[in-house]
Parts: sequence; C-alpha cells; structure tokens
Amino acid sequence: MGTQNPSAPPRAHVRVAGNKHPNRTPRTGGLQHDNTRHTTRFVVIGNHLAQHPELSLLAIGLGTHLQSLPKGAPADIKTLAARFPEGATRIAAALRELEAHGYLRRERVRTSSGRIVTRTISCNQPAAVRQRTEQPCRESTPSAPRKQPARKALPAVPRPAYSGPGLLQAATDLLADLRRHDSRLLLSADDTAHLAPGVAAWLEREVTPAAVRRALTADLPPEGLRRPAALLAHRLASQLPPPAPFRARTTAPPPVRHPLRNCDGCDRAFRAPTPTTHCRDCRTDLQEAA
Repeated sequence: MGTQNPSAPPRAHVRVAGNKHPNRTPRTGGLQHDNTRHTTRFVVIGNHLAQHPELSLLAIGLGTHLQSLPKGAPADIKTLAARFPEGATRIAAALRELEAHGYLRRERVRTSSGRIVTRTISCNQPAAVRQRTEQPCRESTPSAPRKQPARKALPAVPRPAYSGPGLLQAATDLLADLRRHDSRLLLSADDTAHLAPGVAAWLEREVTPAAVRRALTADLPPEGLRRPAALLAHRLASQLPPPAPFRARTTAPPPVRHPLRNCDGCDRAFRAPTPTTHCRDCRTDLQEAA
C-alpha cells in the first residue's frame, strides 16, 4: 500500500495564538501604566464615559470633572469658564454633548421662598437610569387597582328636641358661613348635613348664632386641620350648653269692665266706676263752668 508519502499530516497542528506566534515580534511601544491604588480623594469613572465613541475630549474631561465635584458645588457655565481656559462657548457646547448622551440633566425647581432655580444633575451611568425609567413600560400585566381606605365616620352630634325646617336651615346657613371666618372650615355637603342637627341643638337652647360661631372657630390648631368636620362635631358634643332656664309665663289680669250707665247731663251711655254720674265730655264742661 502507498503509505510512504501520505497527503495528510500524521497529527493535527495546534494553532499558535497571540504573542506566542513565532513570526510575531513582541510590541515594545504603546501606552504603559504605572498605577498606584488610591485610598483618598478619588472618583470612579466608567469606561463608557472615558472611552465614549461620540463625545469630544472636552466633553469627556468636563463630565469627569463634574462627577468628581461634591454635592452642592456650583456647576454653571460662568463658574466652569472661570475654572478652565476653554471659555464659555466651548464649555457650553460640551455641556450640551453630555446632556444629549444622558450624563447631565438640568431641572428648574421652585425653592421654599418661591424663587425658581436651575438644578444641574450629573449622572455617572445613563444606561441604568434609562432602564429604571423604561421598567414600568415593560410590565404587561396591569396592576391591581389600589383599594381606597374606608372613611372614618364623624363623631355623633347632639340632636334638638324639636327640629323644625326653619331651625335646621338656620344651622345649615351658619355652618356654610364658617369658611368666611376661616378658610380651613370649608365643609362638604355631607359634613354640613351631619353637623346641622348639632348646631340646631345649640340654637334651640337660646344660644345666639354669633356665640355658636365663636365656640366653633375659637382656638383652632395653627398647624392645620386634617378633618375640620370631625373637630366641629367634637366641639358641638363636648361644649353643648345646658338648656335655657324655665321662665313661667306671666298672665296679665283681665281688663276691668265697668257697667254701662247713662250720663245725667246728656243721657249718653258710658262705662265708668260707680261714683261717676257724668260722661267725660260733661265732666269737662262742668270743670270749665266752675
């Protein structure tokens, strides 16, 4: 058999890869690193920023500088232009690059004093921020509707002994007018209907509307009212005055009706006590004649 000059090698050759290839000379140039581990005053910068393929070198350097600043440090164009020699125009362009790629955000917020300021936010991982904002959109199953907590019932209020329509209407008008004295006492229609019998009980006990209003609006807590109707219901029940004192009705004596008699002078009928014999006109004439 012809086996002296076989066409296939007796064993497979192993490919030599990397710098071990016999025909490749080792690289002696290029960048070399002489690193020392940082223990203080350092910032971690991701390669996605340091080696970003689309950002300019100025934008990469400015993004690194912003991430190294402490919280609350000024980061406006005027401050950065005073810090670096590139000038306001180039720094503004670099900030726009960082903003376009998600490394920078600018928000306008209102302070507690009412002033509107611009807040600069440096983001070290824009991809993670995008994942957090897109996560709710990926949920296909709708979330179950949140069950509203049951509203706590208002405290009970006193009831009048005789609740006429006029008394309840006066109580309703008094409650609706409370918001003119304190804007926090704006009541709903249901709360007003619940409190009206309590106010009517006060009015039934001869308490004036002004006195009821003072009792409900005096010494309100300065920190605010979570449930003004509950506070009013508590005051109506706890500060209910006693009934008005009983006043016996004084009966006037019946009028005295004198008997009819005829005047001795003009013979006209008139009523007068027994000793009188002349009417009023005749008595006047007699007095003038005398």
